[in-house]
Amino acid sequence: MDNEHLDRISLDPAVMGGKACIRGTRVTVGRIVSQIGAGETVEELLTDYPYIERKDIMQALQFAAWLAQGHTAVLVEA
Repeated sequence: MDNEHLDRISLDPAVMGGKACIRGTRVTVGRIVSQIGAGETVEELLTDYPYIERKDIMQALQFAAWLAQGHTAVLVEA
């Protein structure tokens, strides 16, 4: 997986301590995964965070799965 496939995820040391976030927000990938794991639906997340899109949530889950497979994330901000 490369930056082209992670166009909705950002890692910025100045935002949320460098945690992976939905680009342009302070919503972390961890928060999305945690809420889905706790039983929240995508629709509920979209209501809770009206400034993110379904594609953001899907990419956050994809990114988390990629990390869980043992890959290391190194995103370079353009």
